Amino acid sequence: MDADGPLTPLRFTPILKRLIWGGRRLASKLHKDLGPEDDYAESWELSDHRHGQSEVAEGPFAGSTLHDLVIRRGPELLGEAVGLRKQFPLLVKFLDAHQVLSVQVHPDDEQGRRLADDNGKTEAWVVIDAEPGSRIYSGLKPGVDRSRFAEALRTGRIEEVLHAFEPRAGDCIFIPAGTVHAIGAGVLLTEVQQMSDATFRVDDWGRVGPDGAPRTLHQAEALEVTDYERGPVDPVRSRLDMIDGGTQEHLIRCPYFALDRYVLTGPTRIGDPQQGRFTALIGLGGKVKVSHEGQSYPVELGQTLLLPAVIGACPIEPSGEGEAIVLTCTVP
Repeated sequence: MDADGPLTPLRFTPILKRLIWGGRRLASKLHKDLGPEDDYAESWELSDHRHGQSEVAEGPFAGSTLHDLVIRRGPELLGEAVGLRKQFPLLVKFLDAHQVLSVQVHPDDEQGRRLADDNGKTEAWVVIDAEPGSRIYSGLKPGVDRSRFAEALRTGRIEEVLHAFEPRAGDCIFIPAGTVHAIGAGVLLTEVQQMSDATFRVDDWGRVGPDGAPRTLHQAEALEVTDYERGPVDPVRSRLDMIDGGTQEHLIRCPYFALDRYVLTGPTRIGDPQQGRFTALIGLGGKVKVSHEGQSYPVELGQTLLLPAVIGACPIEPSGEGEAIVLTCTVP
């Protein structure tokens, strides 16, 4: 490891999480190297959390953790616009919901510190694949207040108060802290969120864990942190701009992250030309190659590449047949 060398585009080893609702599509669709089990649920691509530390997979910084780089090379990695941090601000992951996830809600920053010893958790999803008839549960139905929500929890009729829709590949769903939600069976997606693992389980559909006992619920915390004013949440409506090499779709801008989707048929540049902030690049379809200092860095469906702020904007172009789709995330 050459900790003093110039930063380059960084690829990290995925952190694989096995959970009761997982399956095998992280391998069959996203080409992750899984073990023989059939419950692989999440691939943490970028993580600086106590529940998982990403390590650089290749190159001069191989073996360094993301946290090492934040502490030792923070200004170059994060950028002046992001400022000094003790933790990388975003967690990037892929999720395979072979079974429906529990109904959940996440705290905001103050609630996260007080109730979970963690950051708050605002997140966004981009659907990669959705089986016919699958569901996304996002937000409460109109008019559902705390008392009606509490009654639904008490009587086990939570689905009756949840807004739901059938997702399609390409849908982007924004889930601010306080939004009750669940990902239904048959959905494969990428998630960008605050660096946090704070989750309050509202309901688990009557399911039991591997030990045969019901999994722990956190209903008191959920009642406290739920935003009863938010109402139903549907896929975002976004603005599409023509750029050199294709299109740029501005999906989400919030205090914690900015997401853009690029559909590329030719060369362009991606990253912050002012070197003010990092950019994480997530492959959603086709293949691209990113170029920097004479080196080529391929990215395809299911792969993630981190562009440190100091390298600025990098040339990128499709490297296979047809168009390529990439998602970028950074902080605003």
